[in-house]
Amino acid sequence: MGDKKISVSDSMGRVEIPVDALYQAQTQRALDNFKISPLRLPPIMIKALALVKQAAAAANIELGKLDAARGEAIAQAAAAIVAGEHADQFPIDVFQTGSGTSSNMNLNEVIATIAAGETMAVDPNDHVNMGQSSNDVFPSAIHIAACLGIHESLLPAMGILEASLLQRSEQHQDTIKTGRTHLMDAMPISLSQEISAWASQIKNDRYRIQTSLTRLQQLAIGGTAVGTGVNTSPDFGVRVCRQLQSATGIRFTPMDNLFEGLSTQNSALELSGQLRVLAASLTKICNDLRWMNSGPLTGLGEIGLKPLQPGSSIMPAKVNPVIPEAVLMVAAQVNGNDATITHAAQSGNFQLNVMLPVIAYNLLQSIEILASASHHLAAAIESFSANQDVMTQNLARNPILATALNPVIGYRKAAEIAKQALRENRPILEVAVEMTDIDKSELEALLDPGKLARNIQKKPE
Repeated sequence: MGDKKISVSDSMGRVEIPVDALYQAQTQRALDNFKISPLRLPPIMIKALALVKQAAAAANIELGKLDAARGEAIAQAAAAIVAGEHADQFPIDVFQTGSGTSSNMNLNEVIATIAAGETMAVDPNDHVNMGQSSNDVFPSAIHIAACLGIHESLLPAMGILEASLLQRSEQHQDTIKTGRTHLMDAMPISLSQEISAWASQIKNDRYRIQTSLTRLQQLAIGGTAVGTGVNTSPDFGVRVCRQLQSATGIRFTPMDNLFEGLSTQNSALELSGQLRVLAASLTKICNDLRWMNSGPLTGLGEIGLKPLQPGSSIMPAKVNPVIPEAVLMVAAQVNGNDATITHAAQSGNFQLNVMLPVIAYNLLQSIEILASASHHLAAAIESFSANQDVMTQNLARNPILATALNPVIGYRKAAEIAKQALRENRPILEVAVEMTDIDKSELEALLDPGKLARNIQKKPE
């Protein structure tokens, strides 16, 4: 913005704004009042607000409330914002009035200025905000932005991650390794089985998020100030949702109870909880990768993550598992965002939740960074190498293999064999040959790690 100012007015009097600003007085008041942080609503939230304005203009034309010329000018101005134009005209702090009124009016003013051009009078309140209130617009925009982020970014990224995991699982069906419980050696499994658990986590997390969309696609629009729909037509919300579906391809509908839509943010909180589950899944996967990659000499060394950058400013040749570490920090951020959203979602006092902007910011950030983290993790999954020699050597000396002898010689005898093998640092097979009268070939069959890993109980038909 330039240094030159012009004087503009609203219902509270006159204020000065930059001469090249598209916003008007109420936006400037918010800029003057809220100088708390550098945080701004993310672009997808601005897009969602503009989509509401575009749909509302079309609905008001249909209802005969807004003349076609003015309504179409408003819709075109909103469409430009949806397309990403004029992004610098939305500078208001996230920490603002709890209803998001400042940002709603910011959109109203910018759209009014663009729509008016040189020849038409377009009022931010009377025309752009016709049939609406910040109290139903902002909650609706949260849902719309979240749906867009999930459909356009998160679900595709999760699909790529799941596909990468399934592909690596298929590749390593014959890669047998030591299983671990309590971080201690356990019975053998295949690397395929281990990775399949990760893939199943992501698949089920995807289903959970998709289930949340059922509630997110229900909007508060039409409730206006307190949920009664004052100053708008009874079917305004339905018409807006129809326009939104046409614009986005997502089936939006008005909420059954608009009072809930204004006074609570339960659907946003539900989604945040599902995002936290995804964060937990990514944490589990990344910690497993870090352990398996640990070394190169004194760790597990079962896999090798692709080296991406030097790992130390002082230790030459050190390479760290940087992608899993980055994803773990994303998961930590999502957990923190969920705590904020939980607190904010409890702040519905009577007919309005008054922490809407911070819910929007944290929820949409979680969606964005989880999508990006999933892409990065998929690349790490696709590129790691498996160290079969290390896994085979570890298996040969794994005393827990004696578990397979329980049905033949009993638990106590098998425990004696396991303890002696561990004490003498010898393969379990050698010790079992000495301490039992079972034929070596039979012991080899009983202690075959590959067979043990594939000993999965089939479901009854």
